[in-house]
Amino acid sequence: MWPKIIKRAKQGGLNTIQTYVFWNVHEPFNFSGRADLVKFIKLIEKNGMYVTLRPGPFIQAEWNHGGLPYWLREVPGIFFRTDNKPFKEHTERYVKVILDKMKEEKLFASQGGPIILGQIENEYSAVERAYKEDGVNYIKWAAKLVDSMNLGIPWVMCKQNNAPDPMINACNGRHCGDTFPGPNKKNKPSLWTENWTTQFRVFGDPPAHRSVEDIAYSVARFFSKNGSHVNYYMYHGGTNFGRTSAHYVTTRYYDDAPLDEFGLEREPKYGHLKLLHNALNLCKKALLWGHSRTEKPGKDTEIRYYEQPGTKVCAAFLANNNTEAAETIKFKGKEYVIPPRSISILPDCKTVVYSTAEVISQHTSRNYVKSKKANKKFDFKLFTETVPSELKGESFIPVELYGLTEDVTDYGWYTTNFKTDDNDLKKKGGKTTLRIASLGHALHVWLNGEYLGNGHGSHEEKSFVFQKQVSLKEGENHLTMLGVLTGFPVRNIDDSGSYLEHRYTGPRSVSILGLSSGPLDLTEKNKWGNKVGMEGEKLGIHAEKGLKKVKWQKFSAKAPGLTWYQTRFDAPESKSSVAIRMNGMGKGLIWVNGEGVGRYWMSFLSPLKNPTQVEYHIPRSFLKPKKNLLVIFEEEPNVKPELIDFVIINRDTVCSYIGENYTPSVRHWTKKNDKVQAITDDVFLTANLKCSGTKKIAAVEFASFGNPNGTCGNFTLGSCNAPASKQVIEKYCLGKSECDIPVNKSTFQQDKKDSCPKVVKMLAVQVKCGRTKKNKESGI
Repeated sequence: MWPKIIKRAKQGGLNTIQTYVFWNVHEPFNFSGRADLVKFIKLIEKNGMYVTLRPGPFIQAEWNHGGLPYWLREVPGIFFRTDNKPFKEHTERYVKVILDKMKEEKLFASQGGPIILGQIENEYSAVERAYKEDGVNYIKWAAKLVDSMNLGIPWVMCKQNNAPDPMINACNGRHCGDTFPGPNKKNKPSLWTENWTTQFRVFGDPPAHRSVEDIAYSVARFFSKNGSHVNYYMYHGGTNFGRTSAHYVTTRYYDDAPLDEFGLEREPKYGHLKLLHNALNLCKKALLWGHSRTEKPGKDTEIRYYEQPGTKVCAAFLANNNTEAAETIKFKGKEYVIPPRSISILPDCKTVVYSTAEVISQHTSRNYVKSKKANKKFDFKLFTETVPSELKGESFIPVELYGLTEDVTDYGWYTTNFKTDDNDLKKKGGKTTLRIASLGHALHVWLNGEYLGNGHGSHEEKSFVFQKQVSLKEGENHLTMLGVLTGFPVRNIDDSGSYLEHRYTGPRSVSILGLSSGPLDLTEKNKWGNKVGMEGEKLGIHAEKGLKKVKWQKFSAKAPGLTWYQTRFDAPESKSSVAIRMNGMGKGLIWVNGEGVGRYWMSFLSPLKNPTQVEYHIPRSFLKPKKNLLVIFEEEPNVKPELIDFVIINRDTVCSYIGENYTPSVRHWTKKNDKVQAITDDVFLTANLKCSGTKKIAAVEFASFGNPNGTCGNFTLGSCNAPASKQVIEKYCLGKSECDIPVNKSTFQQDKKDSCPKVVKMLAVQVKCGRTKKNKESGI
């Protein structure tokens, strides 16, 4: 998928791609396949783009353990990310391996390569406060480490205002044009290393969205205030395959980015930012060489412009910070109406070529189409894990779950036995209760072989209590618990990431309440036995080689929890992206042909009473034409695997929603001899609709020039509508792969009658793209 995603980023107007380097992916010395860092960087270079490299050592990124390998936790005397000898020794070895590899391949800009910027450490300032003087010493050491390698590129530290020279302090956030205090030295540029395009999601979250108008405003604002670099975090988030996501983080990552999880253009976010980049490129000479000036004509208005003395080079940013009303700004003898909370860009200080608030790019709606080829009746077979009642162990407390699993599995077993006699059970009217306090992430419980249920925490509430009335038997009772991880943490309870090596999870307190003899504490008075992982994991039954190592049963109607399901399916038709919808399932893991698709958690509902994520991405490279192996490990009982289906993904629903008074597209303009010139003789506002690939507009599903309501995929007519709207769109667009529709009254009001003359008209259009018969046959 790399070439297509990089190409779309370039076409979106980007000139640099920033990437983390994942220590726990590359250790020990893994640089092949998806871990081929050199190949990835050279592919970026091949597309004429630069690279910003972030080798950590700690990357956060909502990635398992923040990128740190598990074995670091086992190093005697280690404290992460502070002035600690063992941590610094291992960090130096890792960082030098990565950077020496880049140097050997001549990938640094000083060698003619694409890497123009590096970052050491990540958002350290909050951690530094926890470690005090040791934190200050550590950050100085980290700076000296990369500076001493003389690689010929500048280095940054994000969210580190006291970054030691020559490190450049940089900003992360949503509005760094207003929140960033600026470089800590005059000779350093103003850099924005993370402009958050949305909010990452954890299981239990409702949908998250950040408007493209807000993103565009923030970028224009930052460059207008002498910013040099803005990086979108994320421009493409992709998928946390296998067990790579951090605790509670969904398998889908930053799907609301300009390129969605599947690498498809999320419109209008992609298109509106592309036009912003075009507008900024028209301003680059003034931004690079001009002298900056600022005027404040009103309480909510501001003019920032750059002029090169003695030349006609000039670029201006007119800002209106009034969130409710448009404002008129007078600049260089002309008046400009600036929409609410927006910035208009004038690359010659005369011509408005872009407004952050006026979205003229097309919109798309993502469709999940049930595959005809893949969804033939599934023949599920199952294998159920055996729940242990008594395991060997010498611990007198439940062991810590991270340390037990050592990041090779999400699952750790705990067993203990306890005795109750007749006197314990004779309390009249009393209720006996099992109470387990756990620090996450989830827990399944059995008593005397009976499944009692499960409990879980959340990203916000790290701890939870499982409590249930139970029936004990006289004599020996057997308690079994299965501790479940949903990824290692990237931050501590104080949300800063300090003392991460001491982060604790799993059951902490286990007691029986309601006995005649009083509470029975099992936490520190009983021996606890342990076992790591599932039998199916050890045997590798998620892949072809391990399938025959267990006896599979035919699935009927119901199955207990901790059950493995396997079936076969053919690859879905076409070449479009593929996902599996986990309807009917609870919580577990998915594999296709032995490749880890990721964790799913359908039973953890958001406040909207829906699962946070239903569709799980299966890259086409995981698939073969026929008889693909699907294996699912399901934790919960009585699920319905027959409701699972495979879908192909498209963005064939294409829309436009444009006001008749919007600024015409920046695509109409170019710059020649320091002058902004129109590419065409007549510059006017158009709605542009474009299908992906070789698809063509097959149907006009909605059209209204008036005051329509709704969003793409859900438009409705308002009280004002030009009757010829649909006919006009069909004339301009049907059967074409791309069309431009003039947005004005003369186009739509052909009888010159305006039923609502006082209404500023909006054009809402929705079309459906499709393939011709020839293209269908070729699968394009």
